[in-house]
Amino acid sequence: MNDENETTGGASGGAPEKRPGVRLWTVLPCLVALAVATVFLHGLGREDARDLPSALIDRPAPEFALPPLRDGQPGLSTADLEAPGVKLVNIWASWCGPCRIEHPQIAALAEEGVAIHGVNYKDAPANAERFLAELGDPYRLIGADADGRAGIEWGVYGVPETFVVDAAGRVIYKHIGPIAPEDIAADGKVRLAIKAAGE
Repeated sequence: MNDENETTGGASGGAPEKRPGVRLWTVLPCLVALAVATVFLHGLGREDARDLPSALIDRPAPEFALPPLRDGQPGLSTADLEAPGVKLVNIWASWCGPCRIEHPQIAALAEEGVAIHGVNYKDAPANAERFLAELGDPYRLIGADADGRAGIEWGVYGVPETFVVDAAGRVIYKHIGPIAPEDIAADGKVRLAIKAAGE
């Protein structure tokens, strides 16, 4: 017998000869890595990484009804956002470090007369109370979203997030992350959204 026929199958009807080629399992990881890199680079191309799209923009605020953070006080619901004037809905928690960073800006807007409502997100009421006792309470109404269900309705990625709502109860703007001093300056994104919501 021929040595070549024993190793390659030859013409005698043995196993078919294996030809070198590219296998799918060797190419697939490269294609997945390329797709992930493309998405990542697209995200880096944003002027501001916090400018993520929201399905709520120019739509009515989602339907929700939250119990109050404090007993004996009103909670927060969709109906409260249909009251006249511009409102901010601030999603926050005592365990959220960036919420502490943005709190002076939230307080400054409240001192100017902007109606700010809070959604206390997945927090222990006692911890939330301590947070407000320490830093001040700028909220007109606070709803307790203990299980995070309202956060899902609002499309929350994480805390803090703030929504600007107009007099008709429509969401005008979504701010992801802590509100910085420049965001409430005359040409800041939050300031401009408040102005647009009031027109």
